Amino acid sequence: MVKSKTVYVCKDCGAEHAQWQGQCAACSAWNSLTKVQLGVSSSPAANANFRREGYAGETSDVKNLSDVDLHALPRYSSSINELDRVLGGGLVPGTVLLVGGNPGAGKSTVLLQIMCNLSSNGKNALYVTGEESLQQVGMRAKRLDLPQENLKIFSETNVEKICEAAQEHKPEIFVVDSIQVMHSTDVPSAPGSVSQVRESAAFLIQYAKQTNTVLILVGHVTKEGNLAGPKVLEHMIDCFVMLEGGNDTKYRILRGQKNRFGAANEIGVFAMTKKGLLEVKNPSAIFLAREEQENPGSVVMVIWEGTRPLLVEIQALVDSSPLGNPRRVTVGLEQNRLAMLLAVLHRHGGLYMADQDVFVNVVGGVKVSETSADLAVLLAIVSSFKDFALPQDLVVFGEIGLAGEIRPVPGGQERLFEAAKHGFKRAIVPKANLPKRKIDGIEVIGVSKLTQALDAI
Repeated sequence: MVKSKTVYVCKDCGAEHAQWQGQCAACSAWNSLTKVQLGVSSSPAANANFRREGYAGETSDVKNLSDVDLHALPRYSSSINELDRVLGGGLVPGTVLLVGGNPGAGKSTVLLQIMCNLSSNGKNALYVTGEESLQQVGMRAKRLDLPQENLKIFSETNVEKICEAAQEHKPEIFVVDSIQVMHSTDVPSAPGSVSQVRESAAFLIQYAKQTNTVLILVGHVTKEGNLAGPKVLEHMIDCFVMLEGGNDTKYRILRGQKNRFGAANEIGVFAMTKKGLLEVKNPSAIFLAREEQENPGSVVMVIWEGTRPLLVEIQALVDSSPLGNPRRVTVGLEQNRLAMLLAVLHRHGGLYMADQDVFVNVVGGVKVSETSADLAVLLAIVSSFKDFALPQDLVVFGEIGLAGEIRPVPGGQERLFEAAKHGFKRAIVPKANLPKRKIDGIEVIGVSKLTQALDAI
């Protein structure tokens, strides 16, 4: 006998509740509970048989930590160097990678490129499409001029049938596009629901772990830019990367959100072309495409993304506000931090901007989350407010404290080397980040107070 059980599952955290309520008791999210109908067998023997027939992992012995084999995990290249950088060196057998992004960002395109290239290099690859027909995938591969001879392709949305096909062909890597349209026959709900996404992903992940297969899942995003489906999905996988970019620019940024085999927050830069997504070898050169004429409110800063420095241009516009509450608008930066920096500038720099609209933009669509951009933001604001242009060969970085002090940032010497490589002649940096030996071609000015940085410009 099979009894029907009704639970209410939070789509944000995956917590189960016996009855519906407006707020989730686990994560405090509002209106996030969805009704899920579960089929529960009343026979313990039936449950035991299901576990034996499923993809249960093998048991392991208890060991001392010192006895664990620490040999390096085997990796192989994904055929795209920028993706290998984001993943920490390449694909690890048995890993589960989740790729998210807005519609049209190029998720299916880049994965089809990877699978075709790997299959042509001798890897046994399987591409499972649930949203597109086989003809659509074939037309895309032909348009991109990809090698198609050795790639196996399968159109299916049932996870049990997908795993049966994978057991038959034994791929070393296979892609499921996308997890939101997959369904399991054991879950009586529509594809895309919280329970279907969770159980379908768990079924595929269990197969990948048991067979040591690289599994790549494609995930949709919500209008807020977050991964659609239950939040627990991000905890189940090993790596989560987000492909950022839209139709307004040809450049795409692949950002690592989670990585159990490498550094998080690493980025890879791509350009969308007629031949698909092509990797950008020198992303700093793209973000530094500036006009020859010097303009007020513009300065170059050096941020640290993952394991490498990146030069980007920051622009500021300060204008008198006709409103009683002046606007503070940021693109690519945290808005609350801008309000704090303006307060520090007034208190320790003597510049009053409470009646001014302030707009700050990071050129190229880059999102800056670290505090090393503080000094560059304030100097760009001062440049626009005083209507004077900063030199184009100047680069700036440094964190600003509430007392007006300039604090050091990690990787100061590597940032200066990157700036000198791109032809910058002067740099304003925290005094604690002054290089121990002189760097050829660049003059470094160390400052410890905001007033010293204002005097330096």
